[in-house]
Amino acid sequence: MQKNPNAMFALLWAGFACGVLDITAALVVYGFFGLKPMRLLQGISSGLLGSRAFSGGLATALLGLLCHFLIAFGAAAVYLVASRAVGFLLEHAVVSGVLDGVAVYFFMNRIVLPLSAAAKRPFSI
Repeated sequence: MQKNPNAMFALLWAGFACGVLDITAALVVYGFFGLKPMRLLQGISSGLLGSRAFSGGLATALLGLLCHFLIAFGAAAVYLVASRAVGFLLEHAVVSGVLDGVAVYFFMNRIVLPLSAAAKRPFSI
């Protein structure tokens, strides 16, 4: 990728927005079902640490938040690189963004989570 300050600015905003919106949605949805924010964030870090993440307190919750934002920035970076090669992604940004979100969801649930140290659960939409 070229050193384009506008592209880097877009990547920073896209990764940040993706991370904030996604973690907010997760906190609201799982909070509705009674899951506390600390436990949710520790669940994210359990992908690296396994069940030890749940006894790590604030440190593993913050690690989970860091992991969450790294994934969000990674997804935004992949989209940015792909948009340089596939014009459709820019010409139809809203549709492409929605489809990208669906693709990231399935990638995380079908590839990343099974390879992680997180507890294995059946796949559910």
